[in-house]
Amino acid sequence: MPLNRRKFLKKSAVTGAGVALAGAAGAPAAEAAEGKRPGRPAKRYSLTVMGTTDLHGHVFNWDYFKDAEYKDAAGNAQGLARISTLVNRIRAEKGRENTLLVDAGDTIQGTPLTYYYAKVDPITAKGGPVHPMAQAMNAIGYDAAALGNHEFNYGIETLRKFESQLRFPLLGANAVDAKTLRPAFQPYVMKTFCVKGAPPVKVAVLGLTNPGIAIWDKAYVQGKLAFPGLEEQAAKWVPKLKSLGADVVIVSAHSGSSGTSSYGDQLPYVENSAALVAQQVPDIDAVLVGHAHLEIPELKVVNAKTGKTVVLSEPLAFAERLSVFDVELVFEKGRWTVASVSSKVLNSNSVADDPKIVKLLGDEHAKVVEYVNQVVGSATETLTTVEARYKDAPIIDLITRVQEDVVRAALAGTEYASVPVIAQASPFSRTSEIPAGDVSIRDLSGLYVYDNTLVAKLMTGAQVRAYLEYSAEYFVQTAAGAVVDVEKLTNAGGRPDYNYDYVSGLSYDIDIARAAGSRIRNLTYQGAALDDAQKFVLAVNNYRANGGGAFPFVASATEVWSESTEIRTRIAEWVTAKGVLDPADFASVDWKLTRDGTPVF
Repeated sequence: MPLNRRKFLKKSAVTGAGVALAGAAGAPAAEAAEGKRPGRPAKRYSLTVMGTTDLHGHVFNWDYFKDAEYKDAAGNAQGLARISTLVNRIRAEKGRENTLLVDAGDTIQGTPLTYYYAKVDPITAKGGPVHPMAQAMNAIGYDAAALGNHEFNYGIETLRKFESQLRFPLLGANAVDAKTLRPAFQPYVMKTFCVKGAPPVKVAVLGLTNPGIAIWDKAYVQGKLAFPGLEEQAAKWVPKLKSLGADVVIVSAHSGSSGTSSYGDQLPYVENSAALVAQQVPDIDAVLVGHAHLEIPELKVVNAKTGKTVVLSEPLAFAERLSVFDVELVFEKGRWTVASVSSKVLNSNSVADDPKIVKLLGDEHAKVVEYVNQVVGSATETLTTVEARYKDAPIIDLITRVQEDVVRAALAGTEYASVPVIAQASPFSRTSEIPAGDVSIRDLSGLYVYDNTLVAKLMTGAQVRAYLEYSAEYFVQTAAGAVVDVEKLTNAGGRPDYNYDYVSGLSYDIDIARAAGSRIRNLTYQGAALDDAQKFVLAVNNYRANGGGAFPFVASATEVWSESTEIRTRIAEWVTAKGVLDPADFASVDWKLTRDGTPVF
């Protein structure tokens, strides 16, 4: 549903600049000493800040795509139920009144659980449910959470409903109204901690989100919200927090620490700028890092202006880790000063689920398990993504065929009806499998793990050629005589699998013996060499269409159609309509890897 402009502006005004929540204070900290007298040590206080990020809808240690407990080779466990146990343990040890619990974003997208409560039994419906992530985080007792980019995947109405269901603030100092540039979400929260025999300690948590939202969820936010850079906004807000009396400033940033951007030069703001914020903006004590899905127990960054060390930590993703910051303060010369900060991460595989969370959300979990196990068709043979990174696999052809069919049907009767439709798709998972026999929603969802939607873009043959060349940079250059190790053949330059694209409807070779930029050979359309002037409609996911992965030409290409139905849903509809999933109906070998013209496989 479209955003109600009046409600949005009213909400913006309510949560605009200058809003701070008073924190709850409790019993005095054990570390607080008696009043200072000659020969006695200064008063001290110890604060523990716990942090999660990129939860992506993981409440339990459950793989909905495999219908089984989650397992991986590293022995990780997932889910807020585990995190709750860790949090309870730390609160018992430190005293709850001496702790903070914050999150760095990407909460309401990522599993069939979150999809179900956005689309199947939506929280936005009249009398609709409370989102499971809101229930869990409220029960655990979060103090604040930053906005992640995936918070916007289901539109602003769903996000605002989720926000209204939380008993803590959703922070985004750099998520502003596109017209007024005033904060559209609460920028920060201020918490107060009592110390026996000394003034209270005031702790500010500033929330920052990712500028890439303007690209990735353009359809929802364009003209409504803007997302300036994290460094710029931190430099604006941190001095305000200090002027309001903050003794400690914690930044919760949905932004990685690498200083890089996946969207090239499409935005003047850095995507992964958490370390830059620490380096450039004085008076920050610690940064909870998100977005990059990395495990960083402790990263120390020196502020360029003050020489002070700022501590960063990132707790991986999916509730597999919990970051713990220990902040030591000393009261000297009439004020509290941060004496030291250290951080570490705790592994959630070391504890069991909190029974309280299991009981709270058992029914919601059971509903989603039942939903994803619905049988919608049957397959004549097993289809798998195991070799899909380096061989044209039928299972990826299924995605492109569905996308082609949907776009052709949508463009029928329009001026673009006669323009050839081609489609892109990526090998998102290395373990997806559609088994021979019964096929369920779970099987199909495991093939397309993201909540992407479909867009149709008008491209020329020359632009498609450049698109393919860029995609082919994914392969490591391998000489004709060299041994081929498939484990070392892909992900050149650290490029993830989801940024390698097949393109259907064309035939081409990728010569991996050649340097990047000159690998696409024998590119043909309908048996003839591709005409650079030929027009095509490219069926593409919204992430790619809006510039995700920085593929050339596609973001600026003319958009001729788009929709809000997930590609995953379109695949399920297609299979349901067919009844039988037979590769003969959709699979073809469109591309292959070669070296000096000789096929690699």
